Amino acid sequence: MALPLLVASLFGLSLLGAVVGQSWGRQAGWLMSAGLAVAAGVVGWLAVTQPGLAWDIPWIPQLGVSLALRLDGLAVLFTLVVLVIGALVMAYSVNYLKDGPHGRFYSLLVAFAASMTGLVLAEDLLLLWVMWEFTTICSFLLIAQSGDKGIRPAVRTFVLTAAGGLCLLAAVAVARYATGTLTLAEVLQHDSWAGHEQLLVVAAVLVAVAAFTKCAQFPFHYWLPDAMVASTPVSAYLHAAAMVKAGIFLLVRFSTLFAGLAVWDWSLLLTGLFTALLGATLAMQRFDMKELLAYSTISQLGFLVATIGIGSSYAVIGALTHVVAHALFKSALFMGVGVIDEQTGTRDIRKLRGLWKSMPVTSAALVVAAAAMAGIPPLFGFVSKEALFGAMTGMPVALAVPVGLSAVLAATLTFAYCGRLLVYTLPGGRMENAPSDGPVSMLAPVVIASFAGIVFGPFAGALDPMLSDAASEVTGQAEHAHLTLWHGFNWALGMSVAVIVLGCLAVAARERLEPFFGRVHTPFSGVKTVDTARTVMVGSAYRLGTITRTDSPSRHLGAGLAALIVLVVVSVFNSGLFPMPQDSERPYDWFIAVLVWVGVGFTILGRSRVALVTTVGITGFSVALLLFKLGAPDVALTQLLVEILTVVMLVLLLGRLPRAFHRTGRRGIALAGALGALTGLVGFLLAWNLQADARVSDVGQWYLANAERLTGGSNVVNTILVDFRALDTFGELCVLGVTAMAILVALEARGLLPQRAHLYTVGKGNPALDAHDNNITLQVVSRVVGPVLVILSVWLYFRGHYNPGGGFIAALMMGAALCLVYLAHGRNAKVLDIPAMLLVSVGILTSVGTGLLGYTKGSFLTPIKWHVGPFDISSVLLFDLGVFLAVVGLMLSALARLGEAGSRTPPLRQPGPVKTRTGGAYIHIAGGDH
Repeated sequence: MALPLLVASLFGLSLLGAVVGQSWGRQAGWLMSAGLAVAAGVVGWLAVTQPGLAWDIPWIPQLGVSLALRLDGLAVLFTLVVLVIGALVMAYSVNYLKDGPHGRFYSLLVAFAASMTGLVLAEDLLLLWVMWEFTTICSFLLIAQSGDKGIRPAVRTFVLTAAGGLCLLAAVAVARYATGTLTLAEVLQHDSWAGHEQLLVVAAVLVAVAAFTKCAQFPFHYWLPDAMVASTPVSAYLHAAAMVKAGIFLLVRFSTLFAGLAVWDWSLLLTGLFTALLGATLAMQRFDMKELLAYSTISQLGFLVATIGIGSSYAVIGALTHVVAHALFKSALFMGVGVIDEQTGTRDIRKLRGLWKSMPVTSAALVVAAAAMAGIPPLFGFVSKEALFGAMTGMPVALAVPVGLSAVLAATLTFAYCGRLLVYTLPGGRMENAPSDGPVSMLAPVVIASFAGIVFGPFAGALDPMLSDAASEVTGQAEHAHLTLWHGFNWALGMSVAVIVLGCLAVAARERLEPFFGRVHTPFSGVKTVDTARTVMVGSAYRLGTITRTDSPSRHLGAGLAALIVLVVVSVFNSGLFPMPQDSERPYDWFIAVLVWVGVGFTILGRSRVALVTTVGITGFSVALLLFKLGAPDVALTQLLVEILTVVMLVLLLGRLPRAFHRTGRRGIALAGALGALTGLVGFLLAWNLQADARVSDVGQWYLANAERLTGGSNVVNTILVDFRALDTFGELCVLGVTAMAILVALEARGLLPQRAHLYTVGKGNPALDAHDNNITLQVVSRVVGPVLVILSVWLYFRGHYNPGGGFIAALMMGAALCLVYLAHGRNAKVLDIPAMLLVSVGILTSVGTGLLGYTKGSFLTPIKWHVGPFDISSVLLFDLGVFLAVVGLMLSALARLGEAGSRTPPLRQPGPVKTRTGGAYIHIAGGDH
């Protein structure tokens, strides 16, 4: 249980941050930093004491989906990167943050750390995808916290990375189809891929695209500089050490399966090299320190992707080494730039000078981190860059030469922009109002991250065991990393020397090179491309929605009825025309049919709304009677109670509707009549065919034969609802909750309520309460019938598993009791002063809790039985209680809002064009019917 507790505690720390941040302010960062540091220590302890620790519990067993976590070597490496850098960034944030919602900031940043931890520990592909999407959502929210300037970049980032998430989900589906499992280790080693070469290629492309969107590879690189509007802690963590590493982790993890596949190797190698060159070139154009670091991140990630694409054992070790080095020096650079920005008020390197004299500690940390990124010995960045070069020199000569030259050029540009960053800002005299280094607590994380590069340079061998375990997990064979500053004279050393020499020359000639790089532009703008695509999609969606955007019920019903007609006609003709029912001479069938015809006829001829409510009820009650005669008491009782409650609700609505019907032309009447007659005809044909075939379906026979044996309940309808198809019922329960909330806001949003009433309880001033406290007869009847209905409700609830009844029918019966008391006593009925939405919430939570309890027996919503004396109690009784509470809450919600005093006729919006701004696109809405 150590792994799920680790992930759960991190998410719990996120919730704690939201609470503590409100009271402690920015000082809550110390608690968040300590929490992440402790989590990192736990991971290290587990890696040493319980290597390969795994945990697994069924999630959706029918689909083979599990909540599975595994702490292998690769997960240890990435988890420590996420948690250690996270702890440093949290400590740094304490003095960086000034104003703002500190609780929200800390909560989201820790939630991101928790999501990344869950991502790298996930051993189930669907769980991996869920955590992947969590990182996308957290990133979006953190960028959007920058205010108005962050909204558009946050949306653009979300659109791109969410699209990558859909590609990853598609890859998960392909893997499930090809291998029949979602367990990550089995998918990566499954023999069935040998017979699905085309699916293997598809999966490789989908995973590569998903990873490219996350780690900012061309042509998806634009989002990372765009997201630099976020605060410095967010940039230092998400875009240097964590979020972009999610893409790298995905590539490394799936290299076990795809390495050696041509489309995978060439895609990673070529895309990575081009991105490394492109990012370095664009970094040479920038004078804003944060933008320069953003493009340098793109370049460094390109190096990593290209190295992973090489696919050799040494390449895997080199890539993993650079993951650690990059996390250290890039987070230090971002945090250092944040210190400079806070102390000087600018990030423009052309306006900064003499920082070495006024900010010596910050400058020293910046020099060390920049030198590590440039690959200067004896820093850890030099060791990792040597490992990357070594992997490239191990390729065949025909590939090693062009790949090596490209890498040297990109590394030279890296050296050049690192030099520009330092040469512009550090030398020179003191600036006016010379800044200082700032608080020690803010500098400490910068110093720790940057000077770790000094420690791990000469002592890089200390990381050999961890890197060896991680690489062995990827390659599937024992790997032995051997990191050191000196590997003798080889091609990698020659490449490093060439980079340093050429880099020094580039820094010296920077003033001549800057105009040249300034003329280099990409042929398109990623930001503009995404904005244009989003505008087109929003506009297209609006035009598509215009087809059905109307308040006219006939237009909505027409499409559905037309589809029903087509389906029924096809079904009837396929099953044979007009078979004779087996029993067509029952007199009561004709009696019920006459009642239905009478109800329909009076409904057509009715000229008042009260008459329509009454006549429609005739049809409903007739159908309930038919259901009783057919032997379906559960369904019949439900129909009967729904009809009663519908009449009550309609009566409450009558006072809000216009007295007169709207006028309909002859053409509309003819069309409606024809459509109604045709619908009735096909309904008759369908009923005739169904009645002719009296056989019970195979599924129905199975339920009848096995329901009582498997569930202990003799009421097959109830067992289907709360045992076999409980997940469907749970979904419907959630729909009820949403409906209750919709009722609470719909009337007010439409302007039907003149004053805002309490959202949760039955309101006062109800028109149904003012007719001289109603009549005495109804009050007397309610005192007798009300308690009877309540007792019937409880009785129906407890008997539902064995006889007609259950939570839903019991709730409808209780609703009838509440309606009776409500109409009879009104404001004097204290029992009605019940929080409606609280009932709905408790009902849903009860059902959720019952479902989670099922995990003790294997999966969500698995029934559990207890023996209490002579009684057998099942957890489905608790599940049914949730249904009961939610339905009662829904009816109270309806009574509360529909019973409010309001205008008789709803105000109509005046026709005219309205402009609505949606996601940056202006949509023109014409007419008042919308």
